[in-house]
Amino acid sequence: MNSPRSAVPLASPLTNTCFGFEADFTADLRCIPMAVRRKLDLAGVKLKLQHWGGLSDGERAELLAWPDDAAAIEALREHLLQRTASLSTGQAKELPRPAGEPWQQSERLPEVLAASCAQLGLRVRADGWSALDELQRFALVKLSHPGHEHRNLPRALAEFGLLERE
Repeated sequence: MNSPRSAVPLASPLTNTCFGFEADFTADLRCIPMAVRRKLDLAGVKLKLQHWGGLSDGERAELLAWPDDAAAIEALREHLLQRTASLSTGQAKELPRPAGEPWQQSERLPEVLAASCAQLGLRVRADGWSALDELQRFALVKLSHPGHEHRNLPRALAEFGLLERE
């Protein structure tokens, strides 16, 4: 299957962004960057790290650069389900597509993020959430999930300018 990258212009600047807090692992794309994780969520595909590791460097870079408009996300879903079917780890799993997730809503800070910040003793600017783009919101919600080590959450909050100054 041809990559839609050649036929469809990038739909938004969110498609291939890697954040500073991801720098430890995005230079060689050994872990799945938030921009790709967002596209996977939008496509309804659970790509495990073992799947990611089974892809070539070029394929990983292609997924980072993959557009995020509706047609491209649908093509991504089909591409990944087909591509992972031949991997030793088995085919990627299909997931429900997100609808109304906290990262898709810019009106108010999600409870999961507020709770994680409180647990870490971090104070977040109340007006900052609505100024973030969807990828930034996605990253913060993913970094604040219960059971997550939250190592990068303070770094991401600082990078996005959300920490209140003492």
